[in-house]
Amino acid sequence: MQDHRKLIVWQRAQEKCVELYRFSADFPPEERYGMTAQLRKAAVSVGSNIAEGSKRRSPVDKARIFNISESEGAETMSVLDLAIRLGFGRKAEAERLILSYEEVLKMLASLCEQVLAGAK
Repeated sequence: MQDHRKLIVWQRAQEKCVELYRFSADFPPEERYGMTAQLRKAAVSVGSNIAEGSKRRSPVDKARIFNISESEGAETMSVLDLAIRLGFGRKAEAERLILSYEEVLKMLASLCEQVLAGAK
């Protein structure tokens, strides 16, 4: 079984999550239980699902959990897009985070392919 902390994609997801927490710290107080919470929850789930998937024994199950992580990354990007539209946080920082999550999603897609290819 793989140690998730050695996976570069997990390391990147964790780095991006920390950056996202800092980015969302200045969101309006009335969004604490709304957009701020949703954004942070999705970002935390990216790395958490990578960790969970790395411990699955079945390649198909492992890939399924990694795909859930991809979904959470897409959700994170969607909420960041909404933050830009609403003027929350600095637009350039949100756009940079979106690009970073796109990179993480590409890494996850590659990891899913590798896992499934290894199952054959």
